[in-house]
Amino acid sequence: MKSLILFTIMSLYIFQSRAQPKLSISGKISNAVTGEALPGASINIPDLKRGVVANAEGNYVISNISAGKHLVEITHLGFAPVIESIDIGSNTQKDFSLTPSFIENEAVTITGVSSATSTKRTPVPVNIIRQHELFTGISTNLIDNLSKVPGVSQVTTGPAISKPFIRGLGYNRVVVVNDGIRQEGQQWGDEHGIEVDELNVNKVEIFKGPASLMYGSDALAGVMNIISIQPAAERRIEGNIMSGYQTNNRQRSFHADIGGNKEGFIWGLYGSSKAAADYKNKFDGYVFNSKFTEKNFGAYLGLNKNWGFSHVYFSFFSQQPGLVEGERDSLGRFLKLVNEGGVEMEVPATMTDFKTTEAFIPGQDIKHLKYVSDNSFNIGKDRMTIVLGYQENKRKEFANVLDPDEEELFFDLESFNYNLRYHFAEKNQWRFTLGANGMQQKNTNRGEEAVIPDYSLFDIGGFVYAQKRTEKVSFSGGIRLDDRSVKSKLRMEGSDVKFPAFEKNYIDISGSAGFAYDLSRDVTLKMNLARGYRAPNLTELGANGVHEGSFQYIYGNQGLKPESSLQADAGLLASSDHVSFEMNIFYNAIHNYIFLRKLESVSGGDSILNVNGEDFVAFTYRQENARLFGTELNLDIHPHPLDWLHIENSFSWVSGRFIEAEDGSKNLPLIPAARLIDELKVDLFPKGKILRNGFIKLEVDNILSQNKPFTGYNTETPTRGYSLLHAGIGGDIMNKDKKLFSLFFGANNITDVSYQQHLSRLKYAPGNPVTGRSGVFNMGRNFSFKIHVPLDFESEVAR
Repeated sequence: MKSLILFTIMSLYIFQSRAQPKLSISGKISNAVTGEALPGASINIPDLKRGVVANAEGNYVISNISAGKHLVEITHLGFAPVIESIDIGSNTQKDFSLTPSFIENEAVTITGVSSATSTKRTPVPVNIIRQHELFTGISTNLIDNLSKVPGVSQVTTGPAISKPFIRGLGYNRVVVVNDGIRQEGQQWGDEHGIEVDELNVNKVEIFKGPASLMYGSDALAGVMNIISIQPAAERRIEGNIMSGYQTNNRQRSFHADIGGNKEGFIWGLYGSSKAAADYKNKFDGYVFNSKFTEKNFGAYLGLNKNWGFSHVYFSFFSQQPGLVEGERDSLGRFLKLVNEGGVEMEVPATMTDFKTTEAFIPGQDIKHLKYVSDNSFNIGKDRMTIVLGYQENKRKEFANVLDPDEEELFFDLESFNYNLRYHFAEKNQWRFTLGANGMQQKNTNRGEEAVIPDYSLFDIGGFVYAQKRTEKVSFSGGIRLDDRSVKSKLRMEGSDVKFPAFEKNYIDISGSAGFAYDLSRDVTLKMNLARGYRAPNLTELGANGVHEGSFQYIYGNQGLKPESSLQADAGLLASSDHVSFEMNIFYNAIHNYIFLRKLESVSGGDSILNVNGEDFVAFTYRQENARLFGTELNLDIHPHPLDWLHIENSFSWVSGRFIEAEDGSKNLPLIPAARLIDELKVDLFPKGKILRNGFIKLEVDNILSQNKPFTGYNTETPTRGYSLLHAGIGGDIMNKDKKLFSLFFGANNITDVSYQQHLSRLKYAPGNPVTGRSGVFNMGRNFSFKIHVPLDFESEVAR
């Protein structure tokens, strides 16, 4: 860790001493229709991590900018954003006019190999979700909040644990990036979340499609780029206080952050706390041990200067979720484990047990420590970026009620991530980037038992990437070579080999090529072809054991080969001031698709293993060629002249099939059901003196039946469709032109529908002997209240 800090200090010293021209861009932001100034408009240069807010006269200044061509984004609520590439060779005067619009049809994404890019200019689908959208959603964790994005779904093990799936693929096929480095925290497990604080997220970019060119192995399905840290605008001290409460599981949350930016010196502090009791639904009542607690805190320091920037981030995430086993007595009451005089007993859970937020046995204790050094240095008009990260993920699982402190499982994972890129200055409308990234990783088992072996991993990949931009066409493509080596250690249990020692090495090529073509000012066509690959992870190669909450005993398979995919994407975007339409279709051919299936016994039925007196069905991994295809549609309408009325409809569907049937089933496992979301929203008081930017919304979330599960080896069962009714109301409370706070009140599942999400692992928990219903159902009716107080202790802005 000291090496990261030392590297940053040395970089600051070396590059601060370099002679660099100190340039600036300044101007005025105005309404294109009325000519009036637009105070409060945001002006950002994403690649430089620099931004300001226009003052009361609409004026702005961004100083200490390096020479070169920079992408500038100007945004203001109620106006179409302006995204323009500006060549700054001297102090530049540039005014911008924003056109009133009720459709936000373009944004800037930084998820990519090269520099920041407009989403319209990106050949593959990218969804941008901002803090305000997260604030007006009701969720128990971040992935739950994001799962309404078309093409995105979640595998859940209770309300605290969610894993992202993109277009029917998840686990190690989705790379989660948080503040510049990929999140590493045993993401292979059903009952392992992503260790990211929902309350501290400013923006999320979801890249749908193979992204091995960017991140190498594990990005077969796409990337979820989570941006938590957003430095304050120049010459400002800014912060936020947020709090919320949910009625169903008594979930309470609190978050505070504060940060400043003075002459390029940035700093910030933040902290969050969340706690929830057991949730309930109409069929199960209170679901015992679905409770959790969560805390997160962090800080950052950095410099933004004309030579570039250098930032250091620190965060510490802690979570203690309970694990739902679902065992019930003959009366249908959930059972809890207790210690009765040194004897393990099962007794019915009480109302007091349901209402506490402290998890019972079995449960987890997760600690995730992270340091990041994020740097960008100007070399003439070229730019070099260096991101280094260290993560320590300690995941403990407790299952012995006779000794509650016994760490039955304890995964100690250390990861060092690195990402180096050299961005050549644009020449003849071409941009080139050379780079290398990867990680070094070590996992150690420190618990009483182990389900995966101790291992070390080293990953390195090099790539070249090119972009060509003209007035109407943007082309991008590249190629990459990766090398991953894995070494597993021998582990004995008595005289038996628990995990044999083995070494594996995987080398593969990935790449992509695509274009975005503006058919007209309002219509864009996109096409992309990408090859991705994924090396088998350690649980797929060497697992031997059972996880609490997973209901499975898993055996690895050392004979697995890497997965490879070839995906074709096509998209159409059409937009105007009042209507926006987007359609994406894809076809993904996967070679050597790895999947989990039940292990047959010699008698032909399920293979059952008894562990500590409890029976578990045995599973193992195998491979087949597979195909996935599907579509995502989104239609957003603000009918003129009823500009205050917002009608949005989104639809997503994916189908996954094996080329050859597995035990009579050609359907891939864990394919989400088709989904249609219809939202009606009314905007109120856009310029109100006391209440501003108010809204009322009504949403119907329709999840269709999933009648094509992977039924081979009795692995999955069909899931009935259902419709959920949601509503919300909110707005900003003002004092003159200053926002005092924002309020949101919402209700999910208003009609209290009892349902099971197809990708919920609790669906396969033991059934209720009284009702005959199998598994545990999802959350019932839930009301939520949130408040957001923005802080602004200094309001000096450019003149």
